[in-house]
Amino acid sequence: MIRDQSSRARFGPYDVDLHTRELWKFGTRVKLVGQAFEILAMLLSRPGELVTRDEMRSRLWPADTFVDFNHGLNAAVNKLRDALSDSADNPRYIETLPRRGYRFISQVEWLDVRPAPPPAKPNSEARAPVEPQPVSQFTLEAQFPIEASPAHSAWRRYFMGVGLLFTLLMAAALVIRPVSPFSGAKADPAIVEHSRPLLPFSDTAAPAFSPDGVSVAFFREHSKPGEAGIYVSPVGGDHPLQLTSDERDRCPVWSPDGRFIAFTRQANKVSSIHIIAADGGGEQKRQAEKALAAQSASTPIQRIVTGAAAKVADLDHELSTGGMSPTRPEIDWSPNGNFIAFAGANGIYLFSPVDSALHQITKAPQSSQDWGPVFSPDGRTVLFVRDHEADLSNEILSVSVDGGDWRHIFSERGKISSPPKWSYDGRSVIFSSSRTGHSALWRITLDSAAEAVQVSEAGSPAWDPAVSRRGYRLAYERLLRSLSIWQMDLATSDKRPYLAVSSTSDTDQGPGPQFSPDGQKLAYMSDRSGTMEIWIGNRDGSNAFQLTAVGGAGTPRWSPDSETIAFDVGSKSGQKIVVMNLHGGGPQTLAEGVCPSFSRDGKWVYFASRRTGDWQVWKVPASGGSPLQVTQHGGHAALESLDGKFVYYAKNPLAEPEVWRVPIDGGDEAPVPLVRPGSWASWQVTKNGILFVGPSLGHQAVLSFYDFAHDRTMTVAVLNRTPFWLSATPDAKLVAFDQPGQEQAQAMLVENFR
Repeated sequence: MIRDQSSRARFGPYDVDLHTRELWKFGTRVKLVGQAFEILAMLLSRPGELVTRDEMRSRLWPADTFVDFNHGLNAAVNKLRDALSDSADNPRYIETLPRRGYRFISQVEWLDVRPAPPPAKPNSEARAPVEPQPVSQFTLEAQFPIEASPAHSAWRRYFMGVGLLFTLLMAAALVIRPVSPFSGAKADPAIVEHSRPLLPFSDTAAPAFSPDGVSVAFFREHSKPGEAGIYVSPVGGDHPLQLTSDERDRCPVWSPDGRFIAFTRQANKVSSIHIIAADGGGEQKRQAEKALAAQSASTPIQRIVTGAAAKVADLDHELSTGGMSPTRPEIDWSPNGNFIAFAGANGIYLFSPVDSALHQITKAPQSSQDWGPVFSPDGRTVLFVRDHEADLSNEILSVSVDGGDWRHIFSERGKISSPPKWSYDGRSVIFSSSRTGHSALWRITLDSAAEAVQVSEAGSPAWDPAVSRRGYRLAYERLLRSLSIWQMDLATSDKRPYLAVSSTSDTDQGPGPQFSPDGQKLAYMSDRSGTMEIWIGNRDGSNAFQLTAVGGAGTPRWSPDSETIAFDVGSKSGQKIVVMNLHGGGPQTLAEGVCPSFSRDGKWVYFASRRTGDWQVWKVPASGGSPLQVTQHGGHAALESLDGKFVYYAKNPLAEPEVWRVPIDGGDEAPVPLVRPGSWASWQVTKNGILFVGPSLGHQAVLSFYDFAHDRTMTVAVLNRTPFWLSATPDAKLVAFDQPGQEQAQAMLVENFR
């Protein structure tokens, strides 16, 4: 058991503090929160012993919490293993005992916690050294005790004023002092880096900053037809501009003046380089017409436009690369606009987008490959990677734009997966490597022989770095396993699922998507703002806004007029049923319970409660009043039929519950024999029947439809994974569901990156 006097433990390269809930690896903090950290704490408290699944359930998911426990526990353990770089098949720390629980198998060392030093007593004798403290009123009074006399009061005000002035001067100096170049450490320890999502959606890759650092170009690997391709968006913007709609487009880069985007496209195993206006074409047409009329070209960009002027309607213009096709998709545009660099046969090539002139600047040795060219900020040298097939090693090299001898920068023992990038001042290089088992970002200083330093968040795979020339920004891709909302159009023949809302939650709760009755909006749960709240967006998840700010909101359900949301909120006194209008007004509490839903006339709100001992369905007036019991023999998560004749409900909150129904005015409670969803939340009443999904076919899940008129069930589609939540529009043509544990790539932004 954990010793009372110690909350810090060490195992392998890891240190953990159970009091502050922090985990470090080799002194670098590893992100681990929520249930995953609680499981680690339980296992560390009993190393070598079995901690059963039931014990974890009682501690992590109280009796009044309604989640798919098996999925939740498995997901939390997977997150813990990811943080510890552990494997279920060959565990170093966490051993699985099938169907029973888990055991911590590594040696654990509990560290003594140093007691806080006693406060120093002021006297005239020699004093022990005192730790330096910030200058403040408290510090001045502690070091210079003053009696409360008028003279001393004046001195007190004087010292307070001096201390305040000194503090302000120091703060101002830290803010306005010039930033020194990078020299192996942070340029200024007072400047704090801040990480946040670069864009509010995932499926993005290869971010590239515009020359002014305000916008970003990227390609999107969207699963919905027509939405893959090259995009441009303001940093943090919600409305990206789609430039191309070809899923074969990759690796966008900006022209030096920020007006054009170059990218690669692969067709029939042959790559080509294309150019398109960064604004989607409007400005390109105007500039092309002006350039053609003037018959003059003073800059490389204008000459490109003039060359394309004969086909101004063709906004996606393919450039000639002098007969040499790129062998990889990564390209870069020189700061002066004269060259585009790419990897070709046997080396790195530069070609002129104006006259297609081509020259080779590196020649790869036999059984080696040069790739990933990136121009230095001054445009004089090109950074690139050399892969050696013989020993699978990687080198980062640089070469002059005129060619000649290359310069060795760094030898990397891991696999470099994306092009390295120069820092903003050109004095260091940021690259991705799998040296620790998964891709992470590292930094090497050019003017020293220091070892590379990791700059990305520990425990989260990262690649595709991009450094802004202005604004001190770093962007990169990271891998998430958070919950997301997927949709499927059942009116189409292929019924292909596509991602609608990415990364709603980094926890095991949510997202609970629900379409509005008019089919135009989507409500869901997300903790992207720091706490679990209700968000509202268009039916495809776009233009979302946060509706609630109550902390712990869940299970959103719409009123019939699509203007009000009912949801439950966790509190110290229990779960509450709350309603809130989309257009103003605060939340209104109706009753104690969970899983609300409106009646079809909007006059009642159904909910589940154990106020009589067992779970039953209740209803309360939507305007407030006394609750009335609806079921007598058990019930949970009720939904009224669209014709207002029956109330359908899950029999209990356990896995694979039966679905029952009771007449709206009371009567016999009877099961619906052909409907057996995987959870109490994975079914939806529609106009003509019930859509539901349950586990089948191994790890896949079958989406089925129960037809009211013919009293039969038919298979609609097969999903890759079993969701916990399911929603559908009233006409059953569009469904939304979560995909637990779905891996996604998300672009991240680091501000104040020096």
